[in-house]
Amino acid sequence: MVQAAGMLALQESGSYERLFGLDPQLLQDALFTGVAIFVLFFVLSYLLFNPVRDMLKKRQEKIKTDLDTAKGDREEAKRLKELYEEKLQFVEQEAEEILRDARKRALKAEADLISQAKEEAEQIRKRTSAEIELEKKKAVDDMRKEIITIAALMAQKVVSANMTEKVQDALVRETLEEMGEDTWQS
Repeated sequence: MVQAAGMLALQESGSYERLFGLDPQLLQDALFTGVAIFVLFFVLSYLLFNPVRDMLKKRQEKIKTDLDTAKGDREEAKRLKELYEEKLQFVEQEAEEILRDARKRALKAEADLISQAKEEAEQIRKRTSAEIELEKKKAVDDMRKEIITIAALMAQKVVSANMTEKVQDALVRETLEEMGEDTWQS
């Protein structure tokens, strides 16, 4: 209401001027300003926007290329990973096979050593048995000689002067036969 009263007062006084007047000068200035803005937009578009658009387009293409390269690299890495995992599995299998072969060779070498040791023990036992037999025979022969010598001495004392060598040998044989072979061998 205060505003309406103020306007009435200005109209009555006759000094009412418009705040916004559409005079030809204002229209001409507005037209030139619009044309200048339009020209400035095209000039700036040509000078600034197009290079920026080109730069953004190149950047977009570079990013797309980088993404494609990264995707290819990722697929290559995945393929290499699978290849290495296969190789790793084969390496583990090969290591297990090598260990298995080494165990077999060790067991075979152990069996060979045991059989060689048994053969050597058997040879030692045979040699020892042969040596024992030889020593037994030697002891038997030595004992026989000793018995013969003792029997001869005893017979010599008993018969003293009358006995001949023939009679002495017959007496020794006879004594040995009476004693038996088992008696003097044990």
